[in-house]
Amino acid sequence: MAAPLAEPAFRHSYTPKTGVLLINLGTPEAPTAKALRPYLKQFLSDQRVIEIPKALWWLILNGIILNLRPRKSAEKYASIWSSEGSPLLVHTRNQTRLLAEQLAAAGLEHVVVDFAMRYGNPSVDSVLRGMREQGVERLLVVPLYPQYAGSSVATALDEVFRSLLRMRNMPEIRTVRHFHDFPPYIEALARQVEAHWQANGRGDKLLMSFHGVPRFTLDKGDPYHCECLKTGRLLAERLQLSKEQYVVAFQSRFGKAEWLKPYTVDTLTALAKAGTQKLDVMCPGFVGDCLETLEEIAMEGKEIFLTNGGGEYRYISCLNEDPNWLNALTALVQQHLGGWITTPDDPVLRFQRAQDSGANG
Repeated sequence: MAAPLAEPAFRHSYTPKTGVLLINLGTPEAPTAKALRPYLKQFLSDQRVIEIPKALWWLILNGIILNLRPRKSAEKYASIWSSEGSPLLVHTRNQTRLLAEQLAAAGLEHVVVDFAMRYGNPSVDSVLRGMREQGVERLLVVPLYPQYAGSSVATALDEVFRSLLRMRNMPEIRTVRHFHDFPPYIEALARQVEAHWQANGRGDKLLMSFHGVPRFTLDKGDPYHCECLKTGRLLAERLQLSKEQYVVAFQSRFGKAEWLKPYTVDTLTALAKAGTQKLDVMCPGFVGDCLETLEEIAMEGKEIFLTNGGGEYRYISCLNEDPNWLNALTALVQQHLGGWITTPDDPVLRFQRAQDSGANG
């Protein structure tokens, strides 16, 4: 283990603070092949993401993938890049700011709220060091993945713990494992769909597309598949959809191995050939729009559906800066801060009282 980093200078006026760190996947610095190469190398070198013998994968990654994929990926990123930069970075930054504002409005203005990216910048290590310099001694880590997977939540926490290994004076730490069935999150998703229906009418079927992972991860005990199905079921129940009115599928297959099924591409093709006239498509596993939602689903998915004879294809955006989602995120954070910071009105209980009141009204 490396020698511990120097601690911030001691101050007699020092007041310990509580911090909240949001972590998302990451993004390249620019939509160019030059920027994509180091980003993809960091991402695809993670053994939580690619579970292939290290020596074999090193040859494949450095000999083939990093010579071919950066240019193709750069073209995809360029198609969704905004004037503000990467959509994922923009949404994560906005969610962090809005969360801090809502916590302040709830009397928690002294909580330090920040975000980091597992791959790329701002790095987890740099943000954690910055939070320590601000006096954070209690830290809540919130990976922004509703459903737990070793290749998403676990690797984000790995990076946090690697940084903590280098700290002489570690903060007290809590982590959020998942929130796939957290009632305010399900409610936020439902209201997003209902707002879409109100503006555009209800589609013939709702497709919920989640990020895919290799099938063997399920066989080895990863709960991701089950948590995606539960999110889909809870959302369908909240929207009062029958089993025939929605479908859960998995996107972003990579390589020749079997991944979780059904595949989104195959599902889109089948729905189109079955004569679906109005298809609503959403990605409940992403709390902010990104390459996978904007390019792969909103663009490529639409092309697949229309090419195979489908009717109208309507993509429903991710939660992004939606107030219902920010309320859910605030409630999630306050719940996990319980015992560290007290508030006069617990947000989860308040949400449950509102639900109960509506049911009895």
